[in-house]
Amino acid sequence: MPEGPEIRLAADRVAKVLVGQPIVAAALRLPGIKRFESRLTGSSVTAIDTRGKAMLTHFDNGLTLYSHNQLYGRWYTTRRPKLPKTHRQLRVALHTPTHSALLYSASDIEVLTERGLAKHPFLNRVGPDILDPDLTADQIIARLRSPRFRNRALGHLYLDQAFLAGIGNYLRSEILWAARVDPTAKPAQLDLASIHDVARQTLTISRRSYRTRGVTAPPKAAKERKASGMSYQQYRFQVFGRDGLACYECGTSIERPTMGSRNLFVCKVCQSG
Repeated sequence: MPEGPEIRLAADRVAKVLVGQPIVAAALRLPGIKRFESRLTGSSVTAIDTRGKAMLTHFDNGLTLYSHNQLYGRWYTTRRPKLPKTHRQLRVALHTPTHSALLYSASDIEVLTERGLAKHPFLNRVGPDILDPDLTADQIIARLRSPRFRNRALGHLYLDQAFLAGIGNYLRSEILWAARVDPTAKPAQLDLASIHDVARQTLTISRRSYRTRGVTAPPKAAKERKASGMSYQQYRFQVFGRDGLACYECGTSIERPTMGSRNLFVCKVCQSG
């Protein structure tokens, strides 16, 4: 499933063709939102942002197109009138004079008023977006030490979108390995230095993945591995998907326990605490 960096990259692609442009035609194929077609037609897109795995397209008439469930949905951008070759079902089409942004297959789509946006249950439940440029390590530290989150195992906490929005399975494994913490440890059990490392690596790994389109390994290491002939899937991660292979740091075999009903990739030596 795509995580925060992938959703933000998709938002960037859509923003490139829509922001600042008039919508000359809008097609909304789901019954619950079709009535908004006429209100979106003739409006302009002012901004596109993300909250974790949700994308928000804002219009100058106060409406916001909310789309979630990116496991199945996919945005395409194309120059009009060209359409992508896909067997997916078209859900939303937004056409400018020169380009189109097309959302296929997603089922969790809403058009929200300003009031609806302020009261949306998902948006009110999720925590700060990991790629919010205003998010700081100090804010993450405060959340880790808060009564709400401090007594939960990090391996579970780092899949909870109410803690931080946009972290999924690969980011969880990579962040906790980079911070050298045991996924079963609770923030309350960590010393302050370890808490700082977790917060710092949360920002570093997430933002690196966004900048590099999915590579969480340090730039120098990734470059060397790529030069040695490794494939993208082989050089992009430090531990994720590498169960049974040697840890790049200590040589111990990476293990694959389960936490939160999802596979987690761990070096028991580096993350012994």
